Amino acid sequence: MKVMLTGAAGQLGTDLARTLPRESTISLTHAELDIADSRSVRLAFERHAPDVVINTAAFHRVDDCEIEVERAFRMNAFALRALARACRESGAALVHFSTDYVFAGEKTQPYLETDRPGPLSVYGASKLCGEYFISATLEKYFLVRTCGLYGHGGSRAKGGNFVDTMQRLAAQGKPLRVVNDQVVTPTSTSDLASKISQLIQTEAYGLYHITNQGSCSWFEFARAIFEIEGVEPDLKPTTSEAFNAPARRPAYSVLLNQRLKLLGLDDMPAWKDALRRHLAANRKQPCAAQIGSGTLR
Repeated sequence: MKVMLTGAAGQLGTDLARTLPRESTISLTHAELDIADSRSVRLAFERHAPDVVINTAAFHRVDDCEIEVERAFRMNAFALRALARACRESGAALVHFSTDYVFAGEKTQPYLETDRPGPLSVYGASKLCGEYFISATLEKYFLVRTCGLYGHGGSRAKGGNFVDTMQRLAAQGKPLRVVNDQVVTPTSTSDLASKISQLIQTEAYGLYHITNQGSCSWFEFARAIFEIEGVEPDLKPTTSEAFNAPARRPAYSVLLNQRLKLLGLDDMPAWKDALRRHLAANRKQPCAAQIGSGTLR
């Protein structure tokens, strides 16, 4: 099975490139393939003739999407329509990643794949539009909604992921104010990449929720990072209203891996176990926590 991976230098792309068989994976960075350029997409398909395309490319700076609306929809929606058409014409399957932000966060129980979306932000709306383009164009697709991603590759577009940002700011002795009224499931890109590697071996196409297990607020996530590391920074909870971010976030966006359970594949680790493993690996090697500047969500 020949896999073409887009956005290979990004946070999730980095772990997918490490996880997938190297000899049968074509890993393309944004500089090598811009999915919003239909000509480049066509040439990539002609050159590589993939059996599966795994797309991690997106415009995911949530607050910037509120201003750069056209760019958000170009990258997160219309580029996906062209990519799905190319997959359909070549017979390739498509794996694409969406977000918990397609939901309004009004539930108090985890969202199922069958629950009605209701995005609150331009980012969420653009990602949902991309979902609709794929499902309307292709039969062979894996649409994967996930939540709270962090990984060893960092997230260059955001200047580092949440874990990196917390560690960096704490090391600088800065006070940390993190929202305590948004409940999520932090998810390791390493765990997600391993599950995708399994999933593409099946022909169980469709929409999936894939996250680590359990839930916490962003404040509780930050507190867990420092508890595991034995650090005591100036960390206090705040509210979404006080944080006053341009884009509205759902108050509750925990996802249930229902379709994975039905396939017998839902062995995703608990979020805190995944975090411990991630932090232990960070101690052994330099990580993105030492560079850039990030967002506290």
